[in-house]
Amino acid sequence: MQVRTDGPVQREGVPTLFFRRQWSEAFKYSGPLARWLRGHVSEYDVVHIHGVFSHCSLAAAASCRRRGVPYVVRPLGTLDPWSLTQKPWRKRLAWSLAARRMVRSAAAVHYTSRGEMRRTEAALGIGRGVVIPLGLDDEVFERPARDAIWKAPDEPFLLYLARLHPKKNPELLLRAFGAIQGQLSKPWRLLMAGDGDPRYVEDLRRLSQGCAPPGSVVFLGWLEGETKWAALQGASLYVLPSSQENFGLSVAEAMACGVPVVVSTGVDLAVDVLEAGAGWVIPVDQASLEKALTEALASESERRRRGAAAAALARRAFRWPAVAAALKELYLSVCVAGRTRA
Repeated sequence: MQVRTDGPVQREGVPTLFFRRQWSEAFKYSGPLARWLRGHVSEYDVVHIHGVFSHCSLAAAASCRRRGVPYVVRPLGTLDPWSLTQKPWRKRLAWSLAARRMVRSAAAVHYTSRGEMRRTEAALGIGRGVVIPLGLDDEVFERPARDAIWKAPDEPFLLYLARLHPKKNPELLLRAFGAIQGQLSKPWRLLMAGDGDPRYVEDLRRLSQGCAPPGSVVFLGWLEGETKWAALQGASLYVLPSSQENFGLSVAEAMACGVPVVVSTGVDLAVDVLEAGAGWVIPVDQASLEKALTEALASESERRRRGAAAAALARRAFRWPAVAAALKELYLSVCVAGRTRA
């Protein structure tokens, strides 16, 4: 995407500054951003830093500390124990050199789910955690029903809507779906909505052909806009057996549409799903997934009951006005605490 980097621009109605990255997509090193922060960060009352293991995040925290500006860190799941096992030597080095100080000096650490906060704080011994979820626009809850994406009323479908990546365990879902075919009282479809590395996607297609009845698994590619919402609204069940999700936006969107969910314990919204009775929560293994799918697909009344609980949870916890109010309260408390210390 081409953007201006010579001054503020309007980005979705918000004045935004963009800075050129010199090198490394992963580390996102930007000298111009670091220089701008050193000169301007003192103009702000509080800074909200998203991410940990990148130059832009570390530079923002360092500038805030130098100028006495309080800041909030949102780890984006990067401090979850599972995430720390990915490229571990790089993260251990970054943690010891700069990231530990960045996090421990933050006025607050912003998590988007209780599951993420519990795991991260237990693993790293850090505190000052605050849970504020991601928000959903009000229109999500008020959308009129769309034409079904799969026009076969006698063949309901369960939906996977996420990136096709090994972390999210789509192979596990394909194998479990194939394994329970003999226990289903009517035909079901599994719609796989998402995209990923072409070779990996082709491997998934071959796997589906070998483990499930012909035509029962449909790969839709990446969905967005009205097509995406038609898929969510029409699904009888949403499934995400991921190894790690610090929130799971598509899970929240499915629940907002009144769809019950099957999620793994690696999805940090699982705590909320379980407490609300909004679906099924399972360990990341095929036997558990098979059992949950069999139970869910066997009972329309149970799906309807848990779907209603899912919709109630989403309306209560994920509407943007409530999320924005919680963020405002966090920023005010951080500013007051900063003035008190001063």
